[in-house]
Amino acid sequence: RLDTTRHKRTNRMNIAICDDEPYIRSYLASLIRKQDPHAVITEYASADAYLSGPGEHDLLFLDIQLHMSDTEYPPDPTDTVPWNNAEDTSAIQSPARPPDPNTASGTPCIDGMELARRIRAMPDRPQPILIFVTGYEAYVYDAFDVDAFHYLLKPIDKLRFAEIYRRAAARITAKAEQQSKRLVIQYAGTSRVLDPDSIYYMESRAHKIVLHLKDTTLEYYARLGDLEQALQGQFCRIHKGYLVNLAYVEAYTKTEVSLTNGVKLNISKYKYEAFAKTHLHFIQSAEP
Repeated sequence: RLDTTRHKRTNRMNIAICDDEPYIRSYLASLIRKQDPHAVITEYASADAYLSGPGEHDLLFLDIQLHMSDTEYPPDPTDTVPWNNAEDTSAIQSPARPPDPNTASGTPCIDGMELARRIRAMPDRPQPILIFVTGYEAYVYDAFDVDAFHYLLKPIDKLRFAEIYRRAAARITAKAEQQSKRLVIQYAGTSRVLDPDSIYYMESRAHKIVLHLKDTTLEYYARLGDLEQALQGQFCRIHKGYLVNLAYVEAYTKTEVSLTNGVKLNISKYKYEAFAKTHLHFIQSAEP
């Protein structure tokens, strides 16, 4: 059976903004609240401040050119844009700065790209969806190295922000729903809880289900049809005897599905069309 009572999450998204410019943080926070008034927003002025925090965020807006904290880099007194009372923010742009990740004293600090690398190098720390915010378009090409979801260029366009935020929120919701599901099986006289992500595919064999996991196989009594219904969205039936995890589909033809672990499975001609559509939808929903 599928247990959806475990690992329940709050309906509120936990969002971090890491930018050394207070008016940019304030503006991003205002845009977020327009999209989601219930979001929990935490602001950080530096990479060090973020790393010393709890780090449990669903979404992180991160300035690539992090320089100094607010006290080290005060607002430019020549800046005449009414930051704290600007409804029309289409003209908002960062004060011009050279992309030099150093403090006034010459002591190096962690810029946004390095912070992203450190976050990704922490497997035990929850991994947020990452959206870079930058005034320098040339930097966005490095975003793919740290699995960034998207980027926003300063000045931040409100319509573009709304679209990117909507897509990020949809991914977070889908991920949370999937993570809330745990497959509970009776195996060797005990109940065992499995994460569906640990399963490459399921096979129906002699009134039993064979779970092909990343490191082993397990057999237990169940019906493939019931599992197909419970796990729809992530798993797809390709044959009367096979249910595959779409996340591990590497390639397919009209007769065969190849998985990332090297296994090749027959696909029924009656299942091919539905599988192709389901797989395409799965891939599109995962794209940034």
